[in-house]
Amino acid sequence: MHCPFCNAHDTRVIDSRLVAEGGQVRRRRECLSCSERFTTYESAELMMPRLIKQDGSRVPFDDQKLRAGILRSLEKRPVSVERIEESINRLKHQLQATGEREIKSRDVGEMVMSELQRLDEVAYIRFASVYRRFQDLNEFREEIDRLEKEPRPE
Repeated sequence: MHCPFCNAHDTRVIDSRLVAEGGQVRRRRECLSCSERFTTYESAELMMPRLIKQDGSRVPFDDQKLRAGILRSLEKRPVSVERIEESINRLKHQLQATGEREIKSRDVGEMVMSELQRLDEVAYIRFASVYRRFQDLNEFREEIDRLEKEPRPE
């Protein structure tokens, strides 16, 4: 590890602790050249699959885009930040767990809708209306009727 102060190569670990529910290791380090101390974080790098868009193009997974879409759907809804983050992490984990190098963006959209249905039905309808391109009130009504008939996922 390079020292961020003097760029020396030799540093030593003073302390290591698990953080982020065991998903990261926090290390306090000391530079052997200038004696400055700094903190590093270490986590496993898991590959996210590339997305195959409707037009056939392939793009890297963008978790900021995922988060933005979910947050837009949940705007002004009574859902805690903790529950939102849990859902985003669950979605990312599901994508990694597929073991696939590529996944259709349509499948990701369906996963997001399933997660939103679990979080908040209004957010689900908002997302579905854009995702499925509802054209009129009848499509909203049909989706709401379908939601009322099926049991709520927990």
